[in-house]
Amino acid sequence: MRVLSLEADGYKNLRNISLSAHPSLNLILGNNAQGKTNLLESIWTCTGCRSFRGSKERDLIHLKMPAMHLKLRFQDKRRVQEIEMRMQRAEGRQKKILFNQVPVVGGSKLFSQFQCVTFAPDDREYIRGGPEKRRALMDLGGSQITPAMLGCLKRFDQLTAQRNAVLKQIHLGAASKQDLEDWDLQLSLHGSLLTCLRYAYLKQLAAVCTDLYTVITAGKEKLSVSYRSNIFRNSEIPERPTREMQMTYLEHLVRSRDDDIRLGFTAKGAGRDDFACKIGGLSVRDFGSQGQQKSTALVLKLAQASVFYEKKEETPIILLDDVMGELDVTRQNLVYSLIRDMQVFLTACNSDTLGQAREKQNVGECAVFYMEIGSISAAS
Repeated sequence: MRVLSLEADGYKNLRNISLSAHPSLNLILGNNAQGKTNLLESIWTCTGCRSFRGSKERDLIHLKMPAMHLKLRFQDKRRVQEIEMRMQRAEGRQKKILFNQVPVVGGSKLFSQFQCVTFAPDDREYIRGGPEKRRALMDLGGSQITPAMLGCLKRFDQLTAQRNAVLKQIHLGAASKQDLEDWDLQLSLHGSLLTCLRYAYLKQLAAVCTDLYTVITAGKEKLSVSYRSNIFRNSEIPERPTREMQMTYLEHLVRSRDDDIRLGFTAKGAGRDDFACKIGGLSVRDFGSQGQQKSTALVLKLAQASVFYEKKEETPIILLDDVMGELDVTRQNLVYSLIRDMQVFLTACNSDTLGQAREKQNVGECAVFYMEIGSISAAS
């Protein structure tokens, strides 16, 4: 998969951007706060996913601009395709999306067609942060290679929200426990399926993570990544949900009703699942050094790209946001070796990165761009 061109205007601080991308390496240089990360974020937005920086849609339009516009053309293994997005402040900032000039609703259509993997300085939050960060990594990576997972996730979230609303009504005396029965049954079906899909993806991811971490540490340390279900032991999770599994899930929901009513939300099920990273049997989150946490986060993202490449036989777009300077030579070599066949957009503050990136990517030519106050210019 390759980005061919990008146009952006009014997207955060980006102004009249018109970029023709190199098929291998694209280096975006500039001082801090000039718009380098915004440029990567604009490419990511075309996947249809939420911002990897946590930006809200209402913040995508620059404060001094009436609208924002993005147009991205990309080549996959079948054909050239086009994604276009517009958002008007006067229209309540409702994003309008065209895919190959046909209107689409929501981002799911884009997600199944255009995929990226990001590397950012705050990736360590996948290790240090709460379980919602790690669930998001599993859900994004799993949905990229198994499109049905995206629909399952949406339905699971809808059912959980509806069940939580009933729980609050019961607490106020406006509903009864019997009103939970239908929601519990549906949630047990979709929650069981989501657990199986996440577990299957994490097994693939874990195997690659273990191998990559062995390379980084020259075999001195071993990393293990394991799924942690809120209900099931890993040995109890099949490839596809069984009737027995669904009934077990339902039993846990029924038994936790009183606690859930008191809390006001659903405390059992796939909505509380997580995964654990351990080195030498000890939690990286709780006992790992900063170096170990950084390395573990790095191999998680590298494994995500590797699994996608293997399963889809298609390379994702790689977005490296000012991360190479934080890595030692061993880790840099590992990153470059795994993304060598992929198109890369790499941000940096100075041109020292250029020679090393070209050498490691084994490309004689590349594209170099300079960002300044939201505008871009191409180097000769």
